[in-house]
Amino acid sequence: MQFPESWLRTLVNPPIATDELAHRLTMAGLEVEETEPAAPAFTGVVVGHIVDIAPHPDADKLRVCQVDDGSGERLQIVCGAPNAAAGLKVPLARVGAELPGGMKIGVAKMRGVQSAGMLCSARELGLSQDHGGLLELPADMVPGQSIREALDLDDTLFTLKLTPNRADCLSILGVAREVAALTGAPLSVPTAVAVPVTLDERLPVKIEAPELCGRFGGRVIRGVNARAATPDWMKTRLERAGQRSLSALVDISNYVMLELGRPSHVFDLDKIGGDISVRWAREGETLELLNGQTVTLDPKVGVVVAGDQVESLAGIMGGEATSVTLDTQNIYLEAAFWWPQAIAGRARRYKFSSEASHRFERGVDYASIPEHLEFITRLIVDICGGQVGPIDDQIVNLPVRAPVRMRLARCHRVLGVPVTREQVATIFGSLGLEFTVEGDDFVVSPPSFRFDLEIEEDLIEEVARIYGFESIPDVPPMARAKMFSQPEVHRGAHALRRLTAAQDYQEVVNYSFVEADWERDYAGNDTPVRLVNPIASHLSVMRSSLIGGLVANIRHNANRKQTRVRLFELGRVFMRDAAVQDGPLEVAGVSQPMRLSGAAWGPAAEEQWGVTTRQVDFFDVKMDVEALFGARGRRLRFEAAAHPALHPGRSARIELDGKAIGWIGELHPRWAQQADLAHAPVVFELDVAVLSEGELPQVRELSRQPVVVRDLALWVDAPVSTQSMLDTVAAAVKADAQLAVVQDVRVFDVWREKPQGGEPVTEKSLAFRFWLQDTEVTLDEARVADCLSRIKDALVSAHGARQRT
Repeated sequence: MQFPESWLRTLVNPPIATDELAHRLTMAGLEVEETEPAAPAFTGVVVGHIVDIAPHPDADKLRVCQVDDGSGERLQIVCGAPNAAAGLKVPLARVGAELPGGMKIGVAKMRGVQSAGMLCSARELGLSQDHGGLLELPADMVPGQSIREALDLDDTLFTLKLTPNRADCLSILGVAREVAALTGAPLSVPTAVAVPVTLDERLPVKIEAPELCGRFGGRVIRGVNARAATPDWMKTRLERAGQRSLSALVDISNYVMLELGRPSHVFDLDKIGGDISVRWAREGETLELLNGQTVTLDPKVGVVVAGDQVESLAGIMGGEATSVTLDTQNIYLEAAFWWPQAIAGRARRYKFSSEASHRFERGVDYASIPEHLEFITRLIVDICGGQVGPIDDQIVNLPVRAPVRMRLARCHRVLGVPVTREQVATIFGSLGLEFTVEGDDFVVSPPSFRFDLEIEEDLIEEVARIYGFESIPDVPPMARAKMFSQPEVHRGAHALRRLTAAQDYQEVVNYSFVEADWERDYAGNDTPVRLVNPIASHLSVMRSSLIGGLVANIRHNANRKQTRVRLFELGRVFMRDAAVQDGPLEVAGVSQPMRLSGAAWGPAAEEQWGVTTRQVDFFDVKMDVEALFGARGRRLRFEAAAHPALHPGRSARIELDGKAIGWIGELHPRWAQQADLAHAPVVFELDVAVLSEGELPQVRELSRQPVVVRDLALWVDAPVSTQSMLDTVAAAVKADAQLAVVQDVRVFDVWREKPQGGEPVTEKSLAFRFWLQDTEVTLDEARVADCLSRIKDALVSAHGARQRT
């Protein structure tokens, strides 16, 4: 909300400077986001009176003006403005003046004619962008008077950043109440002498939806002059509050909305075709709004109807059909109380907002409608003239404001300072809150303009705001220091993020809302958890996999010429599960497990001269996954299996101790092509619950004996998996005490013969390397040979292997 300081000080004028006023408002919860001068700095500019004007002898577009600057001597100034005329009063920059931007005015010759000064437009003074001619000043201004003083330019514009609960401060009066409470300065509430009723005419109004409109007031005014000029003081205040002056009737309505917080609407009475009714819209009805937009209505939007014609969106914006123009002579003035829940979100459904809806959806004072109608009427009659009818005030459904009790002891506990009963009483009184005292309890009756006072904590907040947050001592808490042990076998979310980042992945955070197509394509989920009210049409379901978001991130980077992308995300997924019941963090029928997902795309390593560039593959990411599990990585099993998001022949289900814990593989070629990726990224997704659990390190003696390394190459049938053979070796070592010296085993070579004559390859050769070591003695050749023989016999027995010669 923007307003000029001078307007605020007409209602409350505390003896403090602008900076102090802004600071106090901010500390009271009304954040002053910005203060800026109403006009840029300039000097030496006064009111000038063009006494005489003559054509320039050598320039058709220039004229020579004789200007009275109040000094008693006329100045000769050459001017090219099209509206320069004798008798006009305009800004005059004297010789020596300095204009915005650093321009200094001196004596100059223009096409041979001397010019001692400069007549200014609004843009040259930084007051607006109007450069079509000189800034015309009121005729009653005195030549020689400083322009800054004459136009009250030494003013400051305040911009407040209000929280949604403080709807009462969406007006100058509301802010003035706060300033009066904070400073103790007297508050002057704008009032108006009631205009005598000279017409006995009412426009019948019927409220059909009391849950939409709780109170409706209006009156007929005839014989207005819509062409009357808006007073300069009103126009200036509106412009400095960010409102454009349109016409006297519209300006008056906007002015009262800004000063008193009362949105109102002025109908052209002659365009109203019947009695007025207030109701919910009907399916298929349409309305052309004042902004030129035509909207299709539905029963969730309130309307004001005249006869059978919809005339305005209730509490949001009027319609074009009954709008006032410069030819309007008779009007119907309306002010109503619209229930906030009946207005909230309606304007945004039609992709626009209005000053009225911004206020009504937060709550507008429902008790002062007749007084505000009188205030608006007085302004209309004084400016535009007219005869007025009686106020028709219908009350059908107003809010019931229950008293709120605040315990003084509770206030002390929350604030940490012993605010006295007398201080609390003074604070409530300064805020205009009616209260009674029952022992040490204050029972407050919330006023009609404060919709934010509902519970005890709201009143405690009011005490804190006015008492002053700066007056509450900053005392650090006193507590006994206690060291907590860190679990060795459990890794939290931050530890998992650090581990993944250490594998050269960068973290991303995506929406939990995704496209329904992603769920179908990447998760094979045809029944995702759907949102009742999605923030966007393409974010309509909850994700059950993190892979889709990572693919979208890679596509985004690839489109911006990034050649290597490695990303991960740790977050929740949402899946239907009938076993889940309601709970503090659960939703019935929906499980919400945590997942860690990663994706690698592009070269396996950063480009450099010492390493040949190659694309990242399955085994690179497999190594990263094993690294995340630490010592347990050796127990992981990667079983070939199909997944909707992954390549049919290059994907695996990840298992740990016989339990499925995730997936890994290349993205399916179809989805890689759909994402316009030249090659498929390799992705993985893991169950965080399993990944978080570690195991304690096992202490064992370090051997001083040398390590013996031996290789064993075996032929096996092509379908036999390497992992199954490694499992056989591990089982043999565990079962045979003679094999306890086998410390490690790895596959270092896989070889297949080239197919000949179209015959498929039926065998493959696997080469294993073994590390053997005893803790007591040096291994001799006989014992090493015996160990390898036992391992070979186990592999022959389990897989039909034969030694390669």
